[in-house]
Amino acid sequence: MDRAAAETMDLADPLARHRVQFTAADEDGPIYLDGNSLGRPSQAVTEALADALRDWSDNLVGGWSRWIDLPATVGDRIGRLIGAAPGQVIVCDSTTVNLYKLAAAGLAARPDRRVVVADADDFPTDRYVLQGLAAATGCELRLLNGGAIDGLDVDALEAAIDADTALVCLSHVNFRSGARLDVAGVTEAAHRRGALVLWDLCHSAGAVPIGLDQAGADLAVGCTYKYLNGGPGSPAFLYVRRDLQTQLRQPVWGWFGQRDQFAMGPRYEPETGMARFLAGTPPVLGLLAVDAAAAVIEAAGIPALWAKSQQLTATLVDLVRSRLEPLGATLASPSDPARRGAHVSVAHPRAWPWCRALTERRLVVGDFRPPDVIRLGPAPLYTRYVDVFDAVERMASVLEAGVDDTLDRPRVT
Repeated sequence: MDRAAAETMDLADPLARHRVQFTAADEDGPIYLDGNSLGRPSQAVTEALADALRDWSDNLVGGWSRWIDLPATVGDRIGRLIGAAPGQVIVCDSTTVNLYKLAAAGLAARPDRRVVVADADDFPTDRYVLQGLAAATGCELRLLNGGAIDGLDVDALEAAIDADTALVCLSHVNFRSGARLDVAGVTEAAHRRGALVLWDLCHSAGAVPIGLDQAGADLAVGCTYKYLNGGPGSPAFLYVRRDLQTQLRQPVWGWFGQRDQFAMGPRYEPETGMARFLAGTPPVLGLLAVDAAAAVIEAAGIPALWAKSQQLTATLVDLVRSRLEPLGATLASPSDPARRGAHVSVAHPRAWPWCRALTERRLVVGDFRPPDVIRLGPAPLYTRYVDVFDAVERMASVLEAGVDDTLDRPRVT
């Protein structure tokens, strides 16, 4: 791979026309490879928020006649991106809150089982929520240790799921290494033992095919500010398979989950469908931003986005091996593309000062994850192949010049 080859790939890229919608994707600033943490804003989101502010200003409380159903209508749009038929996804709250709601509901639905199986290397909020539930309910949290790069071993995971397992809670794509699990295979293995599965889709929704309905998935949560480009802190989503909806009762009893909401009755009686997983008043501006952002993703199509993601990450892997490994870096993501999501991680003993130098010199924006990893997330809607090539060259130039390893470690957010 040389830069001319990257330019040729960009000329043939069927998604290239979408880049113009992301006005911040200029040619002069640092190369942005952090789309797996926070996506860029699109013109569609900017316009949707401007329209929403005018609507709010002009109509005030009268706008609720259009806003009140947004959690479900935006949820159906997200559903089309993650392989879920209408009426199974809502957009509300944060990933942490939604994970708590569904994990608690799933655990309560299996009262004769007292084990939750999860990944010890999963994103911290997932582990913290499950630790809190274990402390509150007395259930056993069974944390599995997988490989730092390739993630959980599927055979070991299956062996850990037994007749006492109520819930298996896992990330589709590992936040640090990008290791990807087989949603259908893991779900089927858990179902053979009578357990429910709760998937965290934060690092796959909007870039990686998921196919929840096809896989027979039970429950899922995910954020909308990474590959879905909904904006910082935009509301998360949750999925509950249709036949499970009336069987589960989530623990946060709020008025938006109440049947006959505006009767203001004295007792809580949950809605019969997905609305029962709502709690408080929905964040209207955030929902409208997510809807506009997801419409751009939908227009591009998940198959095309995934095809480009695979090419971008394969290009990154090749360049890491040829350009960065001779300088002391190592690939920290699965080498097998069948086990990899949409981001690539690079390990180096001086990863933090390296990452900081790249940011402060306005060369490349990736992100650092302890203890020694820089993550690179090329978002297929707006990242070019020349961006990937140039980013690796800039990374190599910093290593060649030397990095200051006396810098304090960051407070990672």
